[in-house]
Amino acid sequence: MKLAVFDCDGTLVDGQAPICEAMEATFAQFDLPAPSRGLIRRAVGLSLPQAMRQLLPDSDEAQQHAMADAYKAAFRQARTEGRVSQPLFPDIAEVLHALRDAGWTLAVATGMSDRGLSFCLESNAIKDLFVSLQTADRHPSKPHPAMLEEAMMDAGAQPSETVMIGDTVYDMHMAGNAATRGVGVDWGYHHPTELLAAGAEKVVETPRELLEHLLS
Repeated sequence: MKLAVFDCDGTLVDGQAPICEAMEATFAQFDLPAPSRGLIRRAVGLSLPQAMRQLLPDSDEAQQHAMADAYKAAFRQARTEGRVSQPLFPDIAEVLHALRDAGWTLAVATGMSDRGLSFCLESNAIKDLFVSLQTADRHPSKPHPAMLEEAMMDAGAQPSETVMIGDTVYDMHMAGNAATRGVGVDWGYHHPTELLAAGAEKVVETPRELLEHLLS
């Protein structure tokens, strides 16, 4: 058994524009100045209440949850209006198929919602490649290991057989907390030096390099 668990946004797909726009709309709804897009991108990967806590550290839990709900509504509206684009990064689909053909089992662990993840994967025609889809709807936020542990349980994999692949320190810390390997990708939201410091065994520069590393 070989299990590859992928983060979604920033690793499989590029969804930073609609995320930033929905976050800016949310802060405007609460009459608050929006954080810079750089700060918004750094919070990607966390569950929404935790992201709000990071972006607005002086807020209380009630406000964080209210803003998380407002963000979900803003994102749903943008998706309904056809303003959400979450394209796969180049070569990702080919790498996923190659891993599966090589005997790997594939899963996703993401801070997205069930509905958001399903829409994203279906619109990119890759949902059927994954045996387990773990989201923030049913688990604590990364870096808590619950999502990764559930993916391993679904796949019947041990930590020694599992690698977590992601673009943020939250992914690498989650891998460490679940005692799995962690591989970082440098086309997402956090810098390679941060990923290495967070425990990544390697940071790859392209999906093709990721494939070569996993198959080596």
